[in-house]
Amino acid sequence: MSESTVKKSLTYRRFTADDIAAAHGLSVAVRWPHRADDWRFMYDAGTGFVAEDNDAVIGTALCWKFGADRGTLGLVIVSPDEQGRGIGRKLMELVLEELGNRVTFLHATVAGKPLYEKLGFVSCGGLTQHQGALGSVAAVAPPAGEQLRAARPDDTPKLIELASRASGFDRSATIPALLEFAQAVVLERDGEVVGLSLFRPFGRGYSVGPVVAQHGSDDLRARALISYWLAQHAGDFVRIDVPDDAGINDWLTHVGMPRVDSVEKMVRNAPADLREVAPDPGWRAFGIINQAMA
Repeated sequence: MSESTVKKSLTYRRFTADDIAAAHGLSVAVRWPHRADDWRFMYDAGTGFVAEDNDAVIGTALCWKFGADRGTLGLVIVSPDEQGRGIGRKLMELVLEELGNRVTFLHATVAGKPLYEKLGFVSCGGLTQHQGALGSVAAVAPPAGEQLRAARPDDTPKLIELASRASGFDRSATIPALLEFAQAVVLERDGEVVGLSLFRPFGRGYSVGPVVAQHGSDDLRARALISYWLAQHAGDFVRIDVPDDAGINDWLTHVGMPRVDSVEKMVRNAPADLREVAPDPGWRAFGIINQAMA
């Protein structure tokens, strides 16, 4: 096939719900764990584009808008058989055009980082993926005077507030969408919520996140919020993605969730002070929603 024919057959268009099955097939081909339901949740929360060749979807990229000035992007996949044609770059350009001047974050693999740097992204942190088939994990008691309890419907506004403060993203739409299928627990002190943790089906089993706790001198709140789920799921496969400044990596490895991967957090359209300062120093994210939506 001539080069001109190859170029002519390649087209780009918006991602639709009808593309979920093909997108899931692409993620399977590159050995990503996402289920079709995981794609559906992320598509419903955002927007994106596909690359097609002869009516076959061979590439995807999605993005998410949070509030008026923040965004993330992810699920950038090109079929292994179609790489080297500039498809990934074009898909990136389309989602960046969609996001405009928003401060935009992504998590980059070693392979993807050079392209992202060419598109104006700079490093601003890191993320470690922990996962494993759980053995018996003992629940960690929270600090004295604090109690764990199942979240109630009337907690939702507070969950949105804390998740937004810890991440720097407006979670007013994301948290309610997650609560349609996720379980949630909160940490309470004197009637005030000082931490939260969500648990949901994902990939090969389950995922913990987001996990948010009031900043303290140690990570006891985070360990209590996470171990609440781990203690109930012996034998299950569980994953959590942890920001590098969270300080719980050694503990997770100790309880049977080893480090399996790390990625670099990158940002575009952000001044240096925004890259270097926590969104709200009073709160800390110990686990994220996922690498795409952060």
